[in-house]
Amino acid sequence: MASTNDLKNGMVLDLDGQLWSVVWFQHHKPGKGNTVVRTKLKHVLSGKVVDKTFNSDTKVDTANVDRREMQYLYHDGSGFVFMDVTTYDQLSIADETVGDAKNYLLEGQTATVALHEENPLYLDLPASVELEVTYTEPGLQGDRSTGGTKPATVETGLQIQVPLFLTTGEKVKVDTRTGEYLGRVGA
Repeated sequence: MASTNDLKNGMVLDLDGQLWSVVWFQHHKPGKGNTVVRTKLKHVLSGKVVDKTFNSDTKVDTANVDRREMQYLYHDGSGFVFMDVTTYDQLSIADETVGDAKNYLLEGQTATVALHEENPLYLDLPASVELEVTYTEPGLQGDRSTGGTKPATVETGLQIQVPLFLTTGEKVKVDTRTGEYLGRVGA
């Protein structure tokens, strides 16, 4: 239990059995009436953002979310298996929880896993990852670094748009938030 006066960015609240992360908060004292706390809350699982106003000194339930550094080992058919890098405990995370992060996961890669009461909530990946292009059409004579793009498939199976000059076998940097090509990785 915490008071709304104790809210901080990143704090996770348990409101009506659902977990919400505080994105932004502001104490507001109107000309008349009591002080209120305006907040912007993000649903931990769905990512939905809502505005909510609390009266000052209202008690709210806080949730303990443990963020652990884990290494991705393999996919066992029913989920993604991760290993805690400090305790070496293994944890299987369902496909639905991993979601689109599967497009950027390579065996041996580390990610931050958020847990609430030992249940995985979501993955935090690095802002960008390096992936190898497994297939793309060959570029044509005259293709330059500026200009058009073409589709390319990377080693995780994700299809991205890359510049015309890239060839199969090259490593590229990909943004994990948008899936955009960021650049070629030097050999």
